[in-house]
Amino acid sequence: MAVSDGLLIGRLAVALLLSSAIGVEREFRRKPAGLRTVTLVGVGAAIAMMVSKYGFGDMQGSHISLDPSRIAAQIVSGVGFLGAGIIFVRRDSVSGLTTAAVVWVTAMIGMAVGAGMLAIASIATLVQFIVALGYPSIVRHVPRSPWAPVPISVEYYDARGVLRDVLGELTSRGFSVSHLTVERKAIDTGLVAVAMQVVGKGPSSDLAVAISALDGVVSVATGEGETG
Repeated sequence: MAVSDGLLIGRLAVALLLSSAIGVEREFRRKPAGLRTVTLVGVGAAIAMMVSKYGFGDMQGSHISLDPSRIAAQIVSGVGFLGAGIIFVRRDSVSGLTTAAVVWVTAMIGMAVGAGMLAIASIATLVQFIVALGYPSIVRHVPRSPWAPVPISVEYYDARGVLRDVLGELTSRGFSVSHLTVERKAIDTGLVAVAMQVVGKGPSSDLAVAISALDGVVSVATGEGETG
């Protein structure tokens, strides 16, 4: 099917607009994949989709069989590799999953634009903003499972038996430690940092306040913020 260059350029402009809107949100929040990366992913996916759908019209014939979905399938797998490079694993924490998902969704939006599904692409962009901006407040109100580990970081002065007191406070409040790492700060300060994963049914904020009140504790940080 013959399509005018003006129509294809218009679709490319729509892909640029939608992916740039997503990129601005990621850039404003200082995420690993910012405006340029997300915009190029969306525009590139749109171009690849248009090439897949319209770029081989002059090759069609009785002895030639074309499958326009092949390039689209390669976009999905190729963006998956790009997203994998954004994900970082450090100790027991994983970061970059949401950013990788945003890059993948932007590519799908670009594919939809390239295929001429402009309404679907526009609605998908709106949905992306709802999830990225609205869902964090919803997640904060979702009750935490009593079996889910909570990260707690404690800084304290060494050689005062503080770690013993911290573990005692945890035990007395019904918490158990599933993972613990110790990192010594600069020798001249005498500070030690302990990162723990604790499991218990009580609120971690109350636990953090209790630990911060112990003698020798400098600061306590949990998944809910910092105390002390």
